[in-house]
Amino acid sequence: MTQRTPAVFYGHGNPMNAIAGPYGAAWRELGESMAKPKAILMVSAHWYIDGVAVTGNERPETIHDFYGFPPALYQVNYPAFGDPRLADRVRDLLGREGTREAMDWGLDHGAWSVLVHSYPDADVPVVQLSLDAKQDAAWHYALAQKLNPLRDEGVMIAGSGNIVHNLRAWRRDGDTTPYDWAVRFNDTIKRALAEHDHATPVNYLALGEDARLSAPTPEHYLPLLYVLAQQDEGEALTFFNDRLESSISMLGFKIG
Repeated sequence: MTQRTPAVFYGHGNPMNAIAGPYGAAWRELGESMAKPKAILMVSAHWYIDGVAVTGNERPETIHDFYGFPPALYQVNYPAFGDPRLADRVRDLLGREGTREAMDWGLDHGAWSVLVHSYPDADVPVVQLSLDAKQDAAWHYALAQKLNPLRDEGVMIAGSGNIVHNLRAWRRDGDTTPYDWAVRFNDTIKRALAEHDHATPVNYLALGEDARLSAPTPEHYLPLLYVLAQQDEGEALTFFNDRLESSISMLGFKIG
């Protein structure tokens, strides 16, 4: 039986992780540990729009969608090709009437800040899939399940966000001690992932105040569900970058 292509969730955090910091090593090791996929379908927290769109560019632009960072970060270019055929396949799987091809988007920092480590030669085509801001978590999980056949076609389904992401609560005095609510929420989701419990992550808002503080807006949390939805019954899940700083969780995981 042919081994299915893994699916990966990256906790991407600060854009500076593209060029500095302790997390790139694990992202590099991840890329080196897997057979190179034919293409990557990336769901990033930073393409959160009304509707479902798929990038159809042959040469997607490296988007520097942030401000106030050192010049070196703006000089990063990730020249991966796009894959119009994959974009077309994704639209077939999700339903052509409910999706559109987008030529006005490229690779945002949720995508390239991690891929610059995992695939530094930019030699794997990348297509981005938007997050529909009008829909709830259960809808996103169900949509993501329709993408599962791509794993048998050599496509790595990737999500890039953070389980805990509250910039308003970020400690700006250099203290990275995590908040109690962040620890509880992160641990609850991590335990559910380890136990193959999909219901808890999908229904994360049922975790009350811990969820409200840990994911005050949903866009960084939702990419996790696109990866989790690819897990077959009993399929292995492994963690990397298991670290929680202040109000940001860098935890990532691989399925398969």
